[in-house]
Amino acid sequence: MFIPTVPTPDEILDKSFRRAKKAADKVRTSKVPRYQMAKKTEEARIKTACQVTKDTLNNLLDKTPQVEQMHMFYQDYIDVMVGVDELKKSLGALNWAVGIISKIENEYVFKVRRSKSENAANVRRSAFGRIASVMRQIKDELDFLDFVKGKLRNMPTIDFEAFTLVIAGFPNVGKSTLLRQITPAEPKVANYPFTTHGIQIGHFEKRWKKYQIIDTPGLLDRPIRDMNNIELRAMVALEHLADVILYIFDASETSGYPLDAQMRLYEEIKHVFDTPIISVFNKMDLVENNKYLDEYISKLDEPLMISASEGSGVDLIIEELEEFNGGKKGNKN
Repeated sequence: MFIPTVPTPDEILDKSFRRAKKAADKVRTSKVPRYQMAKKTEEARIKTACQVTKDTLNNLLDKTPQVEQMHMFYQDYIDVMVGVDELKKSLGALNWAVGIISKIENEYVFKVRRSKSENAANVRRSAFGRIASVMRQIKDELDFLDFVKGKLRNMPTIDFEAFTLVIAGFPNVGKSTLLRQITPAEPKVANYPFTTHGIQIGHFEKRWKKYQIIDTPGLLDRPIRDMNNIELRAMVALEHLADVILYIFDASETSGYPLDAQMRLYEEIKHVFDTPIISVFNKMDLVENNKYLDEYISKLDEPLMISASEGSGVDLIIEELEEFNGGKKGNKN
């Protein structure tokens, strides 16, 4: 999400008053009768200061995308990251400021025109004081927009035309490794909880069809209301982007999460989302107790057995995707 550079109130005022001085200098070099010079000069300073201030704020408003016009994925993503209501409140404050500055301009231009020449400078100083006061009142909102700019700088770019597979599962079960095996993407991979700090995206084409693979942050086995910011990003991806969900079990349990907990999370995702699910048991090369594993395999409908780190079984996943994309399969359990 692109948000232009957000100036501070002091930067806006410096720019506005500097331009106002230049406008006044231009009037002084023009052919204005001497008895009108003072009033024309101060009128130009007020008009210019107000216009530059409004233009600066309107530039922020015009170039900041309207959240309600964005895809629901982005609306929820922004809400998770910074809060949609807070963003709208800040933009609303800038709109308010533009309206007040317009009123100040009309009010003080009128006062200058009605004043005596010797009083015109005092009227302009009063107008500048009002402008500065308005800018100070929206300081918190400008600070928040600068915070939003930083938080949303790396918001993922989604191809809404591509067939999308969203990878889900506990942390460290092999989601990022699998993404690297299927696509040229290079997500960060490490052996600690919440390895994937943001949504990672990879693409590939097969038989002239586009596929988009999204690696979500690791989910924990707990209710949605108790999830943290990283987990909520994963839920947003699952809800709005997935044509198919690929749920990965760590068959070896070396991730630190027992299969019983992984199965509970699988069942919760299956219950919450009305989306086809491909179930995969990863790290099969590290499994030591097949009899124990068989108990969980038997609960699912034709799960795939893979070892993502070795690339074993990855072709089976691609074949499954092709079948779903061709409309040959329904919901899997």
